[in-house]
Amino acid sequence: MPAVAKLFFPALSCSNRGMIHKNLTHVPAQEVAMPGAQNVRMQLLCGPADGCPNFAMRRFLIAPGGRTPLHQHDYEHEVLILAGAGVVFGNGKEQPLQTGDVLYVPANEPHQFRNTSATPLEFICLVPAFVHRPGAPAPKAVDCAT
Repeated sequence: MPAVAKLFFPALSCSNRGMIHKNLTHVPAQEVAMPGAQNVRMQLLCGPADGCPNFAMRRFLIAPGGRTPLHQHDYEHEVLILAGAGVVFGNGKEQPLQTGDVLYVPANEPHQFRNTSATPLEFICLVPAFVHRPGAPAPKAVDCAT
């Protein structure tokens, strides 16, 4: 191993699993069925079923006028807006979203994504892999009446 690789990857280990390579056009999209979701589809691009031990990568597509439910969960996630525009609720307020925006949503932060544009809002969302393992706890909808 070159000295530079040893410097940055001192405990580099090999896996028999190998790299995963696929095209998102071959990954089925499913409608998000969580109460409060409207016109939201998700693709699980890679996760535990692919052998990913730590993270799951998901692609969300929200149709014009659609939204995720206002919800929270006990894990963080990171989001990259790929296309479209809309608003995100977080930190107790709505903020505009546009292509190229990056978000960190901490654990237990109530949040919601809404498409306010005439084109689909598309984003990548990274979460811990356990979220997509059988028996994982479901996110909790936020009760806005309290």
